[in-house]
Amino acid sequence: MNEPSFKTCYISVGGNIHPEETIPRALEMLHAAHIIRGISTFYRTPPINRPEQPHYLNGAVMLPFEGQLRELKYAVLRPIEEALGRKRTVDKFAARAIDLDVVLCGQLVIEEPGLVIPDPDIRKRPFLAAALLELIRALVLPDDNTSLRALVNDEQRRALVPDVPFTTLLRERFLK
Repeated sequence: MNEPSFKTCYISVGGNIHPEETIPRALEMLHAAHIIRGISTFYRTPPINRPEQPHYLNGAVMLPFEGQLRELKYAVLRPIEEALGRKRTVDKFAARAIDLDVVLCGQLVIEEPGLVIPDPDIRKRPFLAAALLELIRALVLPDDNTSLRALVNDEQRRALVPDVPFTTLLRERFLK
């Protein structure tokens, strides 16, 4: 794979086990490795297929990245998740302290084991499309030229529950 060396990457950030504690810690660790340049609104979202679980806090961050995307995922994001207690299991809907995923990076289109960019969840999760749209209004997905605006309608946007105090705290802390 021949990737351009410098690109803007978008990382989805979420969790539902003490997310008010783990998300700032995760962003602190990420920020130490790659300067965070943008933070979307974080939304309270119900867990998928697990009504007994607490709601998630979900959002996205934007950062410049130079290097191979696999390195960002496996040498930066996964170690942060592990340090904060993330346990990966076969249950992809299990509760988690933190979840960090590269969802979009420049104009890259990658489909290989363990790395699919753009992340298919952008099309399935209105909160993720809304978060990305907030970070870059004119974004078009590089694999099929779908506009992010087409992926989240006004009704879906109105149904999102923003956590404004939490988002403000993160922006004040990391976007100085």
